[in-house]
Amino acid sequence: MPESHLRRRRTPPEEPLREIEVLIYSAEGLKNVKHLTRMRTYADVYVEKDVHVAKTKVAEHTSDGDDGTNPIWNQVVKVKFHEKLPENDIMAALNVDIYAHGHIREKPVGSARVLLSDVLKDTKSPESEMLEINPIQFMTVLVWRPSGRPQGVLNLWVPPTGRFLVPLNSLSFSLRGRDGEEDQVVTLEMPAAESSSEV
Repeated sequence: MPESHLRRRRTPPEEPLREIEVLIYSAEGLKNVKHLTRMRTYADVYVEKDVHVAKTKVAEHTSDGDDGTNPIWNQVVKVKFHEKLPENDIMAALNVDIYAHGHIREKPVGSARVLLSDVLKDTKSPESEMLEINPIQFMTVLVWRPSGRPQGVLNLWVPPTGRFLVPLNSLSFSLRGRDGEEDQVVTLEMPAAESSSEV
């Protein structure tokens, strides 16, 4: 048998993964998909769903009148994706799928999407020089129902470098109140260990 047939084929090296931190803070005005019980929601967060999916905790109700349409998670999750993806695909995006937790099945509530190019910046860019003053980037994005109709918004923060550079419990920010109410000052919670799935 020729020697070439005895040589093992070299497996191409796996492309390294990058991990970024994302603060999933809250949502407002979501569709209530639970008719018999109060809705309790969580979010799946991912860039490449077949590579890694991070999950938030299930949002708890804040009052007796809370129907679950304005959940607060206040949680940092870590999301992994192929390191070169933002360079190779300008449409690569951070996706947040919101579900209503159920004992039998999970019901989709809506999804939000943010282009990585809109939130992640080159560490040598002028924007990065402002990180010590403004270490996080806040965004409010539309939530889209499975039918394709917008309903509700999602509040999330992504550090321009993909990493929080200062302890989270030392950060606070003003979040515009709902329906014209006064701004509220929010203090970030330390991240809990989130569940995730990775292929």
